[in-house]
Amino acid sequence: MKRFTLAAALCISLAGCQTAYYSAMEKVGVHKREILVDRVEATKESQQESQEEFQSALERLTTLINFDGGELQSAYEQLNDDYESSLSAANDVSGNINKVEDVAEALFSEWEDELTQYSSAALKRESEKKLKQTQRQFNKLLRSMRSSEDKMQPVLSSLKDNVLYLKHNLNAQAIAAIRGEFKSLKSDIQSLIDDMNRSIADSNKFIEQMNASST
Repeated sequence: MKRFTLAAALCISLAGCQTAYYSAMEKVGVHKREILVDRVEATKESQQESQEEFQSALERLTTLINFDGGELQSAYEQLNDDYESSLSAANDVSGNINKVEDVAEALFSEWEDELTQYSSAALKRESEKKLKQTQRQFNKLLRSMRSSEDKMQPVLSSLKDNVLYLKHNLNAQAIAAIRGEFKSLKSDIQSLIDDMNRSIADSNKFIEQMNASST
């Protein structure tokens, strides 16, 4: 019970920090809409970096399963570095998606509250129409982001399995065992990269839509 209370308090504290941050930014002329666009851009960039890390890990594995003499310890350490870099990049992606969702929720909540302040029914209808349109566009983007995020964990788990196996079995038999699972992992990484490309394209489209509607 105490653990739950502490977790709840932390969530409330973080939410409060975000609210204070948005208020501070608004005072200097930076509104939630702009923060949302910036965070979508940051998420897109972190996805691109993550793609590069996963691709690097795949290339390292390709080299490893074709290993023909040399120092296996060094090959293991390089693969482990690739795994750690992929894990860090994946965590950055997840953190950025969470930040995108947070500011979007704050933006839409504010927008809905402000609808009640209109005295003009026509302007209220127009604003409500734009709100719903933006929400639909954002929900599509968020689904795309979360879909690619979901595919990262199985790939990371598979990479970790390979690294752990090599750590304690630095021999030709270990390479042969990894070779047996390589095709499946290669397919998973390619599927992940394709998914991220779709998400990146959706991010670009959303950013264009947001910038167009603000001009």
